[in-house]
Amino acid sequence: MAEAGSESVSIPRVNLGSQGLQVSKLGFGCMGLTGAYNDPLPDQEAISVIKHAFSKGITFFDTADIYGSNHANELLLAKALKQLPRNKIQLATKFGVSKPNPDVQIKGTPDYVRSCCEASLKRLGVEYIDLYYQHRVDTSVPIEQTMGELKKLVEEGKVKYIGLSEASPDTIRRAHAVHPITAVQLEWSLWTRDIEDEVIPLCRELGIGIVPYSPLGRGFFGGKGVVETVPSVSTLSGHPRFQAENIEKNKKIYERIESLAKKYECTTPQLALAWVLQQGNDVVPIPGALLVKLSENDLKEISEAVPIDDVAGDRHYSEGTAKFTWKFANTPPNDSIVST
Repeated sequence: MAEAGSESVSIPRVNLGSQGLQVSKLGFGCMGLTGAYNDPLPDQEAISVIKHAFSKGITFFDTADIYGSNHANELLLAKALKQLPRNKIQLATKFGVSKPNPDVQIKGTPDYVRSCCEASLKRLGVEYIDLYYQHRVDTSVPIEQTMGELKKLVEEGKVKYIGLSEASPDTIRRAHAVHPITAVQLEWSLWTRDIEDEVIPLCRELGIGIVPYSPLGRGFFGGKGVVETVPSVSTLSGHPRFQAENIEKNKKIYERIESLAKKYECTTPQLALAWVLQQGNDVVPIPGALLVKLSENDLKEISEAVPIDDVAGDRHYSEGTAKFTWKFANTPPNDSIVST
């Protein structure tokens, strides 16, 4: 049976991966602060949210160079960092999307890696980035070349640890052979579980931490599209799972989890987040929930309440965006490597 904790829960610290990076078990994804799923927050309000999260024990903050208009998210986080102790913050940012929607372009050449890192360091106002992710894999560039430049940035002290996002098993193995990967970020929630058979076991084999993004199913298990309307400015308005023909079917899934949440005496989002959080000690969702403790039987019951075949609509916005996910993230052989 699940147990609800007190509201003054202390957020523990855990090792993310096996390379030495320690973070709060609960991360904070900053993307929504500058618009995506909702309207952007005013700077002072957004900074207050970040400071409040830190006051509650969250020290792991996630951003990217493409979040917000004209790098607004990194610039916002820079303002917040000036009011927080840098040595107690684990800062993650990303590079790799050289052009966002509607015509997405991905770039992973060594010179682009370096230029992005230098630009993020300047925008964030910091001397180093704790965890630097390749946001999406450039399938035209051998991963060894991208990783080679990232390795140099680590050696120079500009980056502490390296991460990948939406990378395929082959890419993860090859990248890890060049320099240890600390974390892989992937979409993982009750209704997006395609990584469980291949990617999760590989990460655990290699000692790589797992950072699930959209652990609330892009807000679905928080009520968006069911008890809350999706704002017209939100990117969710174009997501297949939130379309009229699918949302009616998916409401049944929400209702099952809502019913279980009442059984476990917590809210629907708390239960959905707790399910992700308790997939293992190597899992650090952004965001996450610590107030609900679930047994193995509880986890099984919740999983079975959301049969993947029952989910209406693809997790990708379109066929065009699907090609930027882990299943299509292999890179060409690195011909520059000579066997000895």
